[in-house]
Amino acid sequence: MSKHILVVDDEARIREVLLYALQKEGYAVTAVADGRAAVEAAGAGTVDLVVLDVMLPGLDGLEVCRRLRAGSRTPILFLSARADEVDRIVGLELGGDDYLTKPFSPRELVARVRALLRRTEAPPPAPAPAPTGARAVVLRHGPIEVDTERHEARYLGQPVSLTATELGVLGALLERPGVVLSRGQLMQRAYRYDNLITERTIDTHVRRIRAKFRVVGGDPIATVHGVGYKLQGA
Repeated sequence: MSKHILVVDDEARIREVLLYALQKEGYAVTAVADGRAAVEAAGAGTVDLVVLDVMLPGLDGLEVCRRLRAGSRTPILFLSARADEVDRIVGLELGGDDYLTKPFSPRELVARVRALLRRTEAPPPAPAPAPTGARAVVLRHGPIEVDTERHEARYLGQPVSLTATELGVLGALLERPGVVLSRGQLMQRAYRYDNLITERTIDTHVRRIRAKFRVVGGDPIATVHGVGYKLQGA
C-alpha cells in the first residue's frame, strides 16, 4: 500500500509541484492550503508524513506542528521561504524531523521524504545477535529501553514519546554504551538512509530527547564537549 503524504502550503504553485513530484514516486497525496485544514486532514485518517509550510495564513506551520505532536509522531518535513536558522531550530524543537528552504529542488524534497519514511520504518540500530541467533528487539541500558520493533522508548517502565528521528539518535547511542559518538558518527549510525541531516540538527534532536526524558525523571545523554555525545553514566 502506498504511503499517504499530507502537503500543506498556501501557494497553489508549490502544491502543484509537490503533488506532481510525490505522486510520480507512487505516493498518495492530500494537499491543503491552510493550517486548520491540515489539522483536520491529519486527524481524519492515516497520514504517514506531513510536508508543512511554516508561513501559513491563520494557523501557522509551527502551531500546526505543536497540535499534531500533541497526539502523533508522524514525521514532519518543514518548508520555509526564509533561510533563518532560528526558524529551522524552532521548528525542530517543536517536533519537526527535517527542514527544507524554498526554493527547493523537487528531487531533493522527494529524497528527504523517502529518507524520513525509511527512518520511520527501520528500527534503531540493534546490537549483534545473541549466541542463539535470535535478534534482540529491545535495547537496554540501565533504566532506558528502546523497543526496536514497536518503535517505543521507556524510562523505568514509563513510556517516553519520541519521534522516529529521536529514536534513531537514542538507538545509536544504546547500540554502543560507554562509547562517545561524534555528531558525524551519530549522523552515519542513526541515519543510515539519509545523508541530508546536519550536525546542528543532531544537537536539536538531542535537546528534545533530554527534555522528554526529564519529564519522567531521566536524563539519558551526556555531552562530551568538543567530541560528541554518549549515554549518561556510561
